[in-house]
Amino acid sequence: MNSQRPVNLDLRTIKLPITAISSILHRISGVILFFGIAVLLYGLDKSLASEQGFAEFKECMTSPLAKFVVWVLLSGLMYHLTAGIRHLIMDLGIGETLEGGKLGAKLVFIISAVLIVLMGVWIW
Repeated sequence: MNSQRPVNLDLRTIKLPITAISSILHRISGVILFFGIAVLLYGLDKSLASEQGFAEFKECMTSPLAKFVVWVLLSGLMYHLTAGIRHLIMDLGIGETLEGGKLGAKLVFIISAVLIVLMGVWIW
């Protein structure tokens, strides 16, 4: 097929719409949650194995790195939750237009940003 259309494969110059960015971030947050569950399950297993394991896990969770990891996981959860609620609302037929999709994506960013900041305050 000989197409005369220009092809732009430079990812640095492609301008994605806000709805596409929201969708991509929803998928990325799902991947973060998938791998984060493994980390949290390891900590749960270690804490339930013995009193010494619980003490070690409790001491580990006081470090800034562990708090950051938990904050990243909670941030992924908050974004994934708000974007998922947006998808459920769109399944009901609300916000399916182009303007509604853009508004929904903006609301997801705003609400999740507020929740992420609140999670950071709660952790630290």
